[in-house]
Amino acid sequence: MRLDKYLKVTRLIKRRTVANEACDAGRVLVNGKEAKASVKVKIGDVIEIHFGTKSVKVEVLAIQDTSKKEEAKDLYRYI
Repeated sequence: MRLDKYLKVTRLIKRRTVANEACDAGRVLVNGKEAKASVKVKIGDVIEIHFGTKSVKVEVLAIQDTSKKEEAKDLYRYI
């Protein structure tokens, strides 16, 4: 699954366009490397997102095309 879509499905970022912009600005890292929105996300990958002064680091546990709000938290875990 594409990184921008994964961020939207898991609700780490609300909109796919915002996820695209964050990737283009270099604020999203996958396994320690800057990632474009088109990078394929796999189970076990570590995603780090920088929001201004705050940083969020998560590990991918599952991948789904869609998810309900309650299920979205089960797709990743905070590190």
